[in-house]
Amino acid sequence: MRAIFGVLGLLIVVAIVGMLAKKQLSAGVAPRVQDAPAGVAAPAGTPRQQVKQFEQAVQGAMQPARPMPDDTK
Repeated sequence: MRAIFGVLGLLIVVAIVGMLAKKQLSAGVAPRVQDAPAGVAAPAGTPRQQVKQFEQAVQGAMQPARPMPDDTK
């Protein structure tokens, strides 16, 4: 008797999950992509140019800091 209730419960859960999955997949309409908020600039240049700009920024950040002049006179 317990096994029958277990199988029945499992079938009900599978049916509910199947219905929810079907509902989600049949929605079909993708959400509209909103424009960038005011004050946020879109990325400039091609992806190649962006990668090169990033590499240059990393190289600049890796340069050793210049020594500060001594002000002890």
